[in-house]
Amino acid sequence: MNRHLKQLHQYPFTKLATLLADVNVKTEQPSIAMTIGEPQHAPPTAVVDALVAELARLNKYPSTQGGIALRESIASWLGQRYHFPKGVLDPESMVLPVVGTREALFAIAQTVVDTSVSEEPPLVIMPSPFYQIYEGAAIMAGAEPLYLPCDKDNNYVPDLDALSPSQWQRCQLVYICNPSNPTGAVPTREFYQRLLVLADKYDFVIASDECYSEIYFDELSPPLGLLEVCYAEEREDFSRCLVFNSLSKRSNLAGMRSGFVAGCQATIKAFLLYRTYHGSAMPNHHQSASIIAWNDESHVQENRILYREKMRAVVPILQQVLEVGIPAAGFCLWVKLPMDDELFAQTLFSEQHVKVLPGQYLARSVNNYNPGAGYIRLALVQPLEFCIEAAERIVSCVLTLNKAD
Repeated sequence: MNRHLKQLHQYPFTKLATLLADVNVKTEQPSIAMTIGEPQHAPPTAVVDALVAELARLNKYPSTQGGIALRESIASWLGQRYHFPKGVLDPESMVLPVVGTREALFAIAQTVVDTSVSEEPPLVIMPSPFYQIYEGAAIMAGAEPLYLPCDKDNNYVPDLDALSPSQWQRCQLVYICNPSNPTGAVPTREFYQRLLVLADKYDFVIASDECYSEIYFDELSPPLGLLEVCYAEEREDFSRCLVFNSLSKRSNLAGMRSGFVAGCQATIKAFLLYRTYHGSAMPNHHQSASIIAWNDESHVQENRILYREKMRAVVPILQQVLEVGIPAAGFCLWVKLPMDDELFAQTLFSEQHVKVLPGQYLARSVNNYNPGAGYIRLALVQPLEFCIEAAERIVSCVLTLNKAD
């Protein structure tokens, strides 16, 4: 067996299942799960219709690179979204459709990490808390994950100045989640500018996970993107920069597994070679449906309205007893607790039959400090009435615990 498999941490939802396995539920109330970020809003009808209409093409092998029509629609969407003209992002060489960004975020580390350059393992730098795929990708590539704690003191954005020159010298890949999962934080332009300077100086790849980019709350201020900053900095070759995005959150199409990687031509070329052997090609009917989705913004705006409504309803309820605010983007709430997050998750499940994810499961300890400890993540993907009820049950649980103290 691959020796790196032993280094992998248990996945957060597996840990949660173990944590709650022997908990006695004391209420007859129905279960409400606020754990997995699986959108429950209806997918766009036009996309579903296109998917069904293309089923006759099931007898055709799709190309690993994806059809040019899909790559052109993705390039067009990126240009419109991030304010650069048509032709800057070449759909032939700078865009690669993938079967969900989870697979691509993992595979990019296997492509760019080179363990032969030094006796020391290379570093893959990532925020903490994080999407655990980053960590697993680094480990399985033979690299060492290096975690940058993100908390209230640094506005939940990694502190790039916390690392030494020798650490940057060992770095080969940096994962950034923008907007952050789970905190909803959005890096500033200055953050990206500083990261680009470091990438040029130390020659590493930036992988910007932007899967939550279209769920935001100020319609006039969408989150900044890495390619947008590159274009403004006159880096039209997008060297060392890759962005990852998908239709899962934006269009409620998580089950279709449709995403893309875009940016640096040289890195995309290497990634395509890797994926020729490893990656699954997106089915033709998924490609046709994806074109419809990327070409339409009306359903995305409607989607944001639904999440806005839930945030505005749920956050004031929780604020009666807990420290929480509406994030800049994303559909998760990062809620500060007055007690241990594992114990709270068990108590809440037992007393109110509500599942939440302990924050410590989404982060790693650095110098005995876990920036996720004492928090829970709530994914507001359920219908509005369920989200409200879950919030009310959480408040009830906290009030009961406070009385017990």
